[in-house]
Amino acid sequence: MPVAVITDSTACLPEQMAAQWGISVVQVQIVTDDRIDDEARFDRAELIEMLRSGRPVSTRPPDPGAFFWTFADAVSAGATAIVSLHISERMSATAEAAREAAQQIRVPVYVIDSGTTGMSLGFAALSAARAAAAGADPQRVIEAAHRRYRFASEFVYVDTLEYLRRGGRIGKASAFLGTAFSVKPLLTVAEGEVAPLTRVAGGKRALAKLADLAVRRAGSAPVDVAIACATPSDRELGMVQQLRSRVPELREIVLVRASTVIAAHVGPGALGITVSPAA
Repeated sequence: MPVAVITDSTACLPEQMAAQWGISVVQVQIVTDDRIDDEARFDRAELIEMLRSGRPVSTRPPDPGAFFWTFADAVSAGATAIVSLHISERMSATAEAAREAAQQIRVPVYVIDSGTTGMSLGFAALSAARAAAAGADPQRVIEAAHRRYRFASEFVYVDTLEYLRRGGRIGKASAFLGTAFSVKPLLTVAEGEVAPLTRVAGGKRALAKLADLAVRRAGSAPVDVAIACATPSDRELGMVQQLRSRVPELREIVLVRASTVIAAHVGPGALGITVSPAA
């Protein structure tokens, strides 16, 4: 494709889906007490156990060199322009690293701060790649992505705010700190950062409310939906079935594994729902 589409691993794109549309994914890094590496090179189960046991797990953006080689590979494959879509700059310096690398590339590189993360970013990258595959120029590829991430919504259930507080990503959701353990926070992403939605007593009620919010947001418009979690279980499969029956104009629904970088900040028990306008 003349326009290559790049994103980062917080987009939560399944490998097969990214490969199908030729999307290159640059890995955000995870830092443990004895290792720094791309998140894909860590054993997911081991990292989840580290989080549950309270061992230190933090994250950092990709090295600019990782972007440089990804961009260079795209040029070698025939790209005459690159659109690089990334997690909100209020959450990560990933886009900044991409811009630094872009200065060394001989074709135009358009680095886009999506203002979001998760499958809101993932769906945007997919739309961008589809536009690129159809022969769109860089501006139209960017517009295709913009339509998706601008109007997408993230709804997130967390067992506790402790992971967000510990990782410095709590944003306006700090208003919910001090909530009783049995009261579960529901969060969103607004203006590029984590923001509070509401609090619900009990995990089952909170998850039911999360589904209600997603259904209300979908309304009667054509939408795609993604459900993301660190480790899929019957809970997530039940949510898929429920939304499939309750969202009237559902075009696509996917169950994805959340990036372990995201899991490190929201906690292993979190569950996210993305509602995105269908392309």
